[in-house]
Amino acid sequence: MYISDVRGWFPILDQTINGYPLAYLDSAASAQKPIQVIEAIKQYYEHDHANVHRGVHTLGSRATEAYEEARAKVAQFIHAERVEEVIFTRGTTSSINLVASSYARAVCKEGDEIVISAMEHHSNLLPWQQAAKATGAVLKYIPLEADGTFTMEAVENTITQRTKIVAVSHISNVLGIANPVKQIAAIAHRHGAVVMVDGAQSIAHTKVDVQALDCDFYVFSGHKMCGPTGIGVLYGKKAHLDQMEPSEYGGEMIADVGLYDATWKELPWKFEGGTPIIAGAIGLGAAIDFLEQIGMDAIEAHDKQLTRYAVERMKHMRTLTMYGPEEGRVGLVTFNLDAVHPHDLATVLDMHGVAIRAGHHCCQPLMRHLGVGATARASFYLYNTEADVDQFLLGLNKARAYFENVESW
Repeated sequence: MYISDVRGWFPILDQTINGYPLAYLDSAASAQKPIQVIEAIKQYYEHDHANVHRGVHTLGSRATEAYEEARAKVAQFIHAERVEEVIFTRGTTSSINLVASSYARAVCKEGDEIVISAMEHHSNLLPWQQAAKATGAVLKYIPLEADGTFTMEAVENTITQRTKIVAVSHISNVLGIANPVKQIAAIAHRHGAVVMVDGAQSIAHTKVDVQALDCDFYVFSGHKMCGPTGIGVLYGKKAHLDQMEPSEYGGEMIADVGLYDATWKELPWKFEGGTPIIAGAIGLGAAIDFLEQIGMDAIEAHDKQLTRYAVERMKHMRTLTMYGPEEGRVGLVTFNLDAVHPHDLATVLDMHGVAIRAGHHCCQPLMRHLGVGATARASFYLYNTEADVDQFLLGLNKARAYFENVESW
């Protein structure tokens, strides 16, 4: 399949920004949507919309069938053992909060440990801070190396017999490197702890097999993988999900309700109270069909090649600093131009049709560890080309020349 064919399925890319063709290099924040996903959502709203798991009429049956078919697609995509181990949520953040508010508060007590790292996105940090405060558990951090990564020796030295939960990112949204979550899970399980993997950045770029990883929980968002916003997934091993209490209560998650007590439905519905995100789930199912049509191996190879292409050219640019290891990046480069604030740089690049991210990327502890307040980030996905990277590099050179002239004044 040619990249030109892939790009043709993304109508948003066929536009100019400030007189330049759009080079969208912000997919780590949110990926663009192919026409297949847009049409699937349109089809649902135009022909099949009704609430799910309620009415016996034709539209209700169609909607329920499409919604549950999407769940089955997710289960197959991540190689879950059971379909009921897939819970639909609003996104990665909601999924992590569910684990932290339900599982963590049930199993942790004073003196127990929750282990994370300072490279984590705030969404995989703040819920654990609150869980530790609520239970009296100790929040421990895996020590980082100078480049922001951590070693397996550091993992071994941090996890103890008091550790109940280990929560780590699969791929860092700042460094772009993949953590060895399978090995981390093995260490955690040896100490009787469970592992939750933040897959927000990995799910779009690489094959995920939750059984092979042997993680206890895996979370991700649909909008990072060409699906719609507002839909996400919590995968959990059935044994853990069974012992968890819901964190939201309402319609359709109950088995029986009395005046003073209630019982819950079986998995997965006990965690999906109220009207669920029906169109979002259907759109996510269409996104999975789309990604599998291209092939996750091909997507990963393409994204790595583009990242290498950018890194090889950027490392020779004067006054430019890249963060994280040079090798092993998947889909993004985080950097700064000396004496240029990332927001100013992003503004100049936008004037040349290039969309990048600037800021602390919801990773303030990691920014402090790296000794910066903010960085710029260019991220690549299946619809990007070397021409996009060239346009970005040309914009970088123009930005540097502009700010050097300003300084000389």
